[in-house]
Amino acid sequence: MSATVAASDPDLRSPLLPSKKPDPGAEAHEKLTIDDMLQRHCGEFGPWQLRHFILTSLAWALEAFHTMVMIFADREPGFRCSGPGCDEGTKSVCGFAPGSWEWIGGPASSTVAEWGLVCGEKFKVGLVQAVFFGGCMIGAGIFGHLSDSTLGRKGSLIVVCILNALFGCLTALSPGFWTYCFLRLLTGFSTGGVGLCAFVLATEPVGPTKRGAAGMSTFYFFSTGIALLAGIAYIFPSWRALYIASSIPSILFLVLVLPFVSESPRWYLVRGRVNEATKLMQKIAKSNGNHLPDGVILAIDEEANPTTTNDIQGGKDELVTKEAASGSLIDVLRSPITRIRLILAVAINFACAVVYYGLSLNVVNLETNLYVNVLVNSIAEMPSYTITALLLDKFGRRPLAIWTQWFSGFFCLAGSMMGSNGIWKVVRMICGVVGIFGTAGTYNLLFIYTAELFPTVVRNAALGSATQASQLGAILAPFVVVMGGGLPFAVFALCGIVGGFLAFFLPETLNQPLYDTMNGMKEGLSGSNGV
Repeated sequence: MSATVAASDPDLRSPLLPSKKPDPGAEAHEKLTIDDMLQRHCGEFGPWQLRHFILTSLAWALEAFHTMVMIFADREPGFRCSGPGCDEGTKSVCGFAPGSWEWIGGPASSTVAEWGLVCGEKFKVGLVQAVFFGGCMIGAGIFGHLSDSTLGRKGSLIVVCILNALFGCLTALSPGFWTYCFLRLLTGFSTGGVGLCAFVLATEPVGPTKRGAAGMSTFYFFSTGIALLAGIAYIFPSWRALYIASSIPSILFLVLVLPFVSESPRWYLVRGRVNEATKLMQKIAKSNGNHLPDGVILAIDEEANPTTTNDIQGGKDELVTKEAASGSLIDVLRSPITRIRLILAVAINFACAVVYYGLSLNVVNLETNLYVNVLVNSIAEMPSYTITALLLDKFGRRPLAIWTQWFSGFFCLAGSMMGSNGIWKVVRMICGVVGIFGTAGTYNLLFIYTAELFPTVVRNAALGSATQASQLGAILAPFVVVMGGGLPFAVFALCGIVGGFLAFFLPETLNQPLYDTMNGMKEGLSGSNGV
């Protein structure tokens, strides 16, 4: 009888706790990573990315000005005899009677001429150049951390450009060598963050299949900056005027370019500023002639999966955002995967920098026209970027990192065996130019490779460490150059060969996702059996 009553009475058939009926108006949302959103909806490299890339990458020319200005400011000019006790057939003024000779161009032509940095004082030339790169090493670490955390990519770029302009102009007022040395340290500190921040800011909004070619193209701006610097140095033969002329572009960049540059959407996302990241992605899509659907939501990689709006509320996202925002170099060292990658990246960047900066600075030992040599070296770098960019997505990062270093090492080894007289002097110069061709491709490639080896939350910190290693190699380079003869080429050859060997132990990153968090990378690699 109870069954009959229950069947006839609808109230008795109802559950004591009625289930929640789905809201027909509720819309399912899909979580997408930035890479997925760029590929599906925004466009990987449209007009927005092109404009953003060009404006941001102009900062590389500024770095070239502040770095390579030492080639001209600290050069040893020629001399001419002005009295007895002088022999113009010799290569050094050491031992000449005082007043028997004079610098061509006068004391204002370089720091060497003004402060007598020759003979027993020659080590000071290598010292001040090493101090500059020491400042770069410190700055790369500090601004690498700041650009991942509080300042962001664009904020850090603004700060370093302001400091570059200030310290560069103050350097021109140096009353003596040690003040000059200190100001070059400060300039190096700010310069160390320029290329680092500009590279990450320029490439992070680019889609995964276009990122390699875009990253390789950033260094065209650096080489162009070196070529322009050769012209500026020719126009301003005084080293003090040259420092001012090479610092003014940083001011122009701050006023005319940076106001039109956007922050990285990836930085917004890992800092928990999802609304700002989403608005920027909508802007990118609109500028590229596309449309971002209402039903997609940005998420960091370990959260990206089809779900409903209810699933993205609550504590999980909050915890992930907190983890992403707190990533640091300690997290890189704590993970076995990223720790090995960082050690290898640091060692390879160090070896590559010794070769690149060593060959660039070694033009002062080639006894040919300095302005022409610098111009030729900068032009030689450009086809290297083109060829490497064309081969990058065909052969992968690791094979190119190996072979470009070995290519440069082979020609440096050949240069070390050449004499310094007659035709052999020209052959050695050619070996140096070809060596620059090889190592420039490596130096550029390592920025892309290193950035792809680490997730967004620690990318600039890891890239900053690799850049610090580069600056450590650059610190060593001036002292190698001062030795002269064929010995510098022998050192460069050894570094190129060893660096290529170490690249064997890095994983390939071609067509791999650009992870956002440490957990996301760990899960992605475990799913693909990657290392």
